[in-house]
Amino acid sequence: MTQPVLLVLDDDPLPRLDRLAGRARVVHTDEKGLVERLPEADVLLVWDFLSDAVRHAWPGPGRRPGWVHTPSAGVDRLLPELAASPETVVTNARGVFDQPIAEYVAGLVLAMAKDFRGSWELQRQRRWKHRETKRVSGSRAVVVGSGPIGRTVGRTLQALGVSVDLVGRTERAQDPDFGRVHGNGALDGLLGEADWVVCVAPLTESTRGLFDASAFARMKPGAHFINVGRGQHVVERDLVAALTGRRIAGAALDVFAQEPLDGDSELWDVPGLLVSPHMSGDTIGWRDDLAEQFLDNFDRWEAGEPLLNVVDKDLGYVPST
Repeated sequence: MTQPVLLVLDDDPLPRLDRLAGRARVVHTDEKGLVERLPEADVLLVWDFLSDAVRHAWPGPGRRPGWVHTPSAGVDRLLPELAASPETVVTNARGVFDQPIAEYVAGLVLAMAKDFRGSWELQRQRRWKHRETKRVSGSRAVVVGSGPIGRTVGRTLQALGVSVDLVGRTERAQDPDFGRVHGNGALDGLLGEADWVVCVAPLTESTRGLFDASAFARMKPGAHFINVGRGQHVVERDLVAALTGRRIAGAALDVFAQEPLDGDSELWDVPGLLVSPHMSGDTIGWRDDLAEQFLDNFDRWEAGEPLLNVVDKDLGYVPST
């Protein structure tokens, strides 16, 4: 029996695919070789999930894989090109990053409320300066994105005593964790009530540029903004203006419109802004977790069973059940 071909768009370190020995012919390629290799693949593993190479190669000649897997939560680097191939199933890494990102967001909230940055700076200066800090319990957060990551972020903040308003694409009047899920249309009215605004939404045409000058103007002067979704959710120049004009108290960005962030970017020096290099979901052993998730789904694909984490290519994410 001819073994199926698994094409892997490489990144370093390579995924551990030992379980596929004797079951699939694994072919590795870089971005330059993707166009040539793509027609022979039955399955494509986009291990380099920060690459746009698949989008560029997909419209080319020859057959296309029936299954494409990206070991990331977002699938915007595959769309809209793959949406034009209804016979191709796209899956993602839904579930792997939920708790790590929630812990990261909770850490940012605590660090901002307790002014850890100020303490570290005063320690560097060898200055003893007593201050009063904010209480997290009793504060209010708006979490934009009602998928598994957003829900885990919300529950984690609730454990700290934060009141959470969850915003999703579709309003739901009843929710076991949050009472209700607000629709996108309610966001403008919620922003003015929030101490913490957290973006974990998928990147779609409706969420691109969602946080602009108008959104920041609606926030309280003491509010903090956190983006662990996609860089394109934020109009960065508007965030810079809001921070330098002290219209909001602070912000943390883990994602950016262009990555990696250029060394001469003004974002490095904006007062009140914490910059991190797209690492909120990356904990020790995360690549092994991603490989195991793909291998478990490969078992299902090989057995002819329905795949897990199937992306609705029109919506741009895995719909909640």
